[in-house]
Amino acid sequence: MSLKQTSVFLLLQLICYFRHGACGKVLVWPTEYSHWMNIKIILDELVHRGHEVTVLVSSASILIGHSNESSINFEIYSAPFSKYDLEYTFGKWVGEWTHDFQKQSFWTYYSKMQKVSREYSDIIQSFCKAVVWNKNLMKKLQGSKFDVILADAIGPCGELLAELLKTPLVYSLRFCAGYRCEKYSGGLPLPPSYVPVVLSELSDRMTFVERVKNMLQVLYFDFWFQTFSEKSWSQLYSDVLGRPTTLTEMMGKADIWLIRTFWDLQFPHPFLPNFEFVGGLHCKPAKPLPKEMEEFVQSSGEHGVVVFCLGSVVKNMTEEKANVVASALAQIPQKVLWRFDGKKPDTLGSNTRLYKWIPQNDLLAIKRMP
Repeated sequence: MSLKQTSVFLLLQLICYFRHGACGKVLVWPTEYSHWMNIKIILDELVHRGHEVTVLVSSASILIGHSNESSINFEIYSAPFSKYDLEYTFGKWVGEWTHDFQKQSFWTYYSKMQKVSREYSDIIQSFCKAVVWNKNLMKKLQGSKFDVILADAIGPCGELLAELLKTPLVYSLRFCAGYRCEKYSGGLPLPPSYVPVVLSELSDRMTFVERVKNMLQVLYFDFWFQTFSEKSWSQLYSDVLGRPTTLTEMMGKADIWLIRTFWDLQFPHPFLPNFEFVGGLHCKPAKPLPKEMEEFVQSSGEHGVVVFCLGSVVKNMTEEKANVVASALAQIPQKVLWRFDGKKPDTLGSNTRLYKWIPQNDLLAIKRMP
């Protein structure tokens, strides 16, 4: 593990500080799909070092708690809907968000993004209520005397649990839309004159017109766009705590922010000592490819290989769209490995192979023969 990667285990130091050097107890408020995959890397290392890890997981969870993880404790609470309802909803959102992306204007795209984000926020809030209003579960958590809470900042409630349990809070985060969380809760200075808004497609070398465009986007995210239903969350937190508060204020109490990228992949900007860049935590030593896949990759010649994957949320697509994608891939000179779980497209080219799962880490490390 590299020196940069080990910075994530400042978390361990925090735990041991409160336990005077002994192994500690960690409570986790996770989110689904790739967010869970990233945070689980940290949990595995915590368990390896002797810490006790408990993950709060809903009965509707899609990935969390479904593998045989005897080393991690999963505290299951009842969700107001089923796993299949949640999976369908996530799939629908991705379809809405990415449909005809290239044809959408900036404002149209972010309007759809905000709509999806608010619907997501409502679901996470229902999970949060299922935990904090469950007296038996909260009594059990309070009696467990956790040393730290590790939460994904993209799914609120971890900060409320930290306040109720009087426990230090550590966030895991890639970024919030418009850097709202980082700026207003984390206090991170991001001058718009040379720091482009995330997803804006601008660089840090902006013309005057591009600076104006960047400033308009800053104002849009600061005063209009809300990743979470701020008013709704603030009301919930105030009701639970019995005093006025806001989501922004509660998130601002986090002790450490673990940012899931490398500093040298970011545009230069000021940062604070409690922000740690921990990119690459999920990287592991490559393993040999399956024989058939190895032979296919090595037959690519001078053109090389394309790995095509739409992520963990999109498992399949309509036959019509699959045929359009397959037809496009058939026209390129590269060999293509396509992660696809559906009916084989009629237009699939001889240069393309379908796989239900692709070992992307192992493919990145493959050395092709000249």
